[in-house]
Amino acid sequence: MAAMKLYMTPGSCSTAIHIILEELEEVFEAYVVNLPAGDHFKPDYVAINPKSTIPTLVRRDGTSLTEVQAIADWLARSHPRAKLWPDGAESESRLIEAMAHIVGTIHGQGFARIFATSTFARNPADHASVRELGCDIVTKGFATLNDTLGTAGYLAGDYSVADPVLFYVEFWADKINIALPENLVAHYTRMLTRPAVQRVLREEGYNTATLGKFGTAKVTVTG
Repeated sequence: MAAMKLYMTPGSCSTAIHIILEELEEVFEAYVVNLPAGDHFKPDYVAINPKSTIPTLVRRDGTSLTEVQAIADWLARSHPRAKLWPDGAESESRLIEAMAHIVGTIHGQGFARIFATSTFARNPADHASVRELGCDIVTKGFATLNDTLGTAGYLAGDYSVADPVLFYVEFWADKINIALPENLVAHYTRMLTRPAVQRVLREEGYNTATLGKFGTAKVTVTG
């Protein structure tokens, strides 16, 4: 049977799916999509994912699945013995709620304004205010998630597919010096100790020894 294929960009939201696959000890082939080079718009990739987004998971039957939440959900449900998805409608709904907030708001509305400022404002004179709004959205989102997480080790209490999703935005915050509130610092630090996370970060080209050194982290976004 053919291995699954993950189309990804190192250090992006696809890192969450990469981590989940590693946690599941799933055999898969990784294909790097170079976003700055426009690889996601090339015909071969569009044929796999007409939305031209990442990540894309091509499953063993040849069908493509896109969107972080959908891929995470499918991987968890298709590997029930791994117990990466909670039991019960309430717990499931809360986990979907958290992932939707992370991907749709913190990433899609917040970090997107920081990393892809020109897509929100064509006039360079407006870029600083766009990035500032992005930081505000991220900070507010982190505060909400901090309360949601509380002192629990993970979003569902036990480790689940939602935790790598939370991790990737915490990782972004670490990289660009946006402060994380206390409970998210604990979560991020805990995630960094997981062997699968360590392997994925090294495979994606990061020195794990330099991560999680918060010190006097503050919101600092330039460029």
